[in-house]
Amino acid sequence: MLKCPTGKRVYLTEAMAEDALIDAHSRHQYAGTGPIAVYQCEDCGYYHFTSRGEMNKKLAEQIASGKIKRQQEANQWMNKLKK
Repeated sequence: MLKCPTGKRVYLTEAMAEDALIDAHSRHQYAGTGPIAVYQCEDCGYYHFTSRGEMNKKLAEQIASGKIKRQQEANQWMNKLKK
């Protein structure tokens, strides 16, 4: 498993990090404090999440289209049905 000296989770490519960012938003309801973008790390050369800067365009599109909200609701129902 790849590691970064910063201790942050490593994503091999920007596209993988963007997909994981969108997935994280689908699974969690961040109240303005969660990750909003990805960046290439100067220490390891791989990609990580950040809560600073401008929101990732793909994430912004998913939020604006309502897809993130629908996935969050689906996940809530799945969790209720598991109980």
